[in-house]
Amino acid sequence: MNRIKLLHPGSDLLVFSLCAVLSVALCGCSLFVEEPAPVEEQQAELEVIPEEPIPTPDPRPRLAVARNDQISLFGELPDNPEVPYFTRTATSLLQHTFAGEGADFDTYISPDGKWMIFASTRHNKNPDIYYKAVQGVAVTQLTSDPAADVQPIYSPDRTKVAFASNRTGNWDIWIIGLDGQRPVQITSSLAHDVHPSWSPDGTKLVYCSLPTNGQWELWVADASTGGKKQFIGYGLFPEWSPAGNTIAYQRARERGSRWFSIWTLELVGDEPRYPTEVAASSEASLITPSWNRTGTKLSYAAVLPTTETDLTTGEISGKSDIWIVNVDGSNKLRLTDGHTSNFGPVWAPDGRVFFTSSREGHETVWSLMPVGSEVEPSGVTASAEPAQQKPAKAQTASWPQQHGNRQ
Repeated sequence: MNRIKLLHPGSDLLVFSLCAVLSVALCGCSLFVEEPAPVEEQQAELEVIPEEPIPTPDPRPRLAVARNDQISLFGELPDNPEVPYFTRTATSLLQHTFAGEGADFDTYISPDGKWMIFASTRHNKNPDIYYKAVQGVAVTQLTSDPAADVQPIYSPDRTKVAFASNRTGNWDIWIIGLDGQRPVQITSSLAHDVHPSWSPDGTKLVYCSLPTNGQWELWVADASTGGKKQFIGYGLFPEWSPAGNTIAYQRARERGSRWFSIWTLELVGDEPRYPTEVAASSEASLITPSWNRTGTKLSYAAVLPTTETDLTTGEISGKSDIWIVNVDGSNKLRLTDGHTSNFGPVWAPDGRVFFTSSREGHETVWSLMPVGSEVEPSGVTASAEPAQQKPAKAQTASWPQQHGNRQ
């Protein structure tokens, strides 16, 4: 350092600068500061492409045939989601009507089990009444009025048919012979009267009536003239037990609600007694009860809530299933599997349950024999209040409330 001072007296600053330049040169660095690279380039330099994982072999066995090697022995296809397993009642499912267009519904089986009567739009825009042999194919048309004729039911001796019709401008109860001649009007009030059901002795009819600005009422009338009418309560779609004076019906849990449950009442000296809720659900609307021939069991449809609405007819539809239950509310059994709309169940004398189903794209009549048992879904209980009061936007299985104008 002293030699440097002798060569350059008083130049300490110059010596320091030369040392700095030499240090930078030896390090290979520049005195100029470069601008940082754009963020995108920095991220690109930092990105590391991960190696593709080695696929795990599918443990499910495959068919040996080369062209079907994507079909598993569980019946699964690679592009299709796995189908969940549902327990289903083992039964012999039979189809009884085969209309290529229109709809068959409101079925009833004769007391001897040989004949079935139903309403259908297979030939007309408005429904007419037809009957056929249960085991046959040919159908006989009973009514052909331009108006709508629905909800037919055989008298206990199968000589007459009661039904509902709007041929006078509003819905009334009518009776007609099996020859289709001389229909007799039983009710003629300003109210809408629908869904007749015969007493076991064939002398009376129970039906439901909707007065102007009112709610659905249950009435009993003389079957020959319609005279001597008697109010017995509030409800919809009554059916008289073939084995006594008990009447089953559906009733809304709230006035004006579609949240229905299944009820019974007993006529004691022609007076209604003992209203009893047999089945209720917090998940579905229970509708259209029907008796077996011994009066010990009821069938009904359980309609799930839905928001699907036909913009043309205003009809609200959804999936529904057929259930049966003992009259004391025990031993519920679901008969259909929830994949389509099934409604309007009725019993045959041999224990088969007939109902309308849309399983083939349009509504036709089917039947099955209840066998075995099935666990109830949560929320479906006998004589229980619903866990949550929400209106079930559900279809009812009868023309005045549900069907509108079908093609």
